Amino acid sequence: MRVVEKAAELGRSSGKRGVVMTMGALHEGHLRLVRAARDMCDEVVVTIFVNPLQFNDPSDLARYPRTLAADLEALEPLGVDLVFAPSLEEMYPAGPPVVRVSAGRVGEIFEGAARPGHFDGMLTVVLKLLNLTAPDVAYFGAKDAQQVIAVRRMVADFNLPVKIETVPTVRDPDGLAKSSRNVFLSPEERQLALAIPRALAEAAGALEGGLSLPDALGGGARRGLFRRPEPSVGRIRAERLPRRGAARGGCQGGSDPAHRQPPRDGALTQD
Repeated sequence: MRVVEKAAELGRSSGKRGVVMTMGALHEGHLRLVRAARDMCDEVVVTIFVNPLQFNDPSDLARYPRTLAADLEALEPLGVDLVFAPSLEEMYPAGPPVVRVSAGRVGEIFEGAARPGHFDGMLTVVLKLLNLTAPDVAYFGAKDAQQVIAVRRMVADFNLPVKIETVPTVRDPDGLAKSSRNVFLSPEERQLALAIPRALAEAAGALEGGLSLPDALGGGARRGLFRRPEPSVGRIRAERLPRRGAARGGCQGGSDPAHRQPPRDGALTQD
């Protein structure tokens, strides 16, 4: 496994190259993406870069876990060929980029409403990393559905020569989705966060039982979400995200319960 910090060292693959883009602090969800890439590709590249463009809170950027040594140790036995761990100066040598990608409406609702500019910053670095690593396939977790939808839309709108693959969400035994930010949750906050997978399970069961989406949300999801005596979300609604060009979607609207806030209008998003 080679670890490089310079874009010039990335080279090009003669076979099928897969890339897994991360911000480090790797957990089993990331490692499953790497295994999927290893199963399907001749060469596997993992990128590790904490991208400041997708943080709208400087204190959140400062406290984001940085565990490069542990990350490399976790990747070593998985057959990764190349790890690209650039510095901030390598990624943005002239400072913050003047030209950036806009996520449009996809970036304005749900998690984007709570984190203005997050999806613009995410798409900007994803586009740059796609250009630098030149993969045939890029792997994303289904946990981050809004991110996956935005990336698929960008790939379709810009005719980027890459296939986007999603890998199912990995959860802890209690049902909470794996996230690098889960370390920030107190025991009480973790218990509160469990209402999200519980609500999703209730809604999925209601859909499988033949209910319409509005009825499944109004009944099943509410039962799962509002078991606590003081729910923080007042109502639930469904909203269709723009998905032109998306062959297969992911399944997560908000990414991690430790950072997420309820959207301004109280919509239920997936976890």
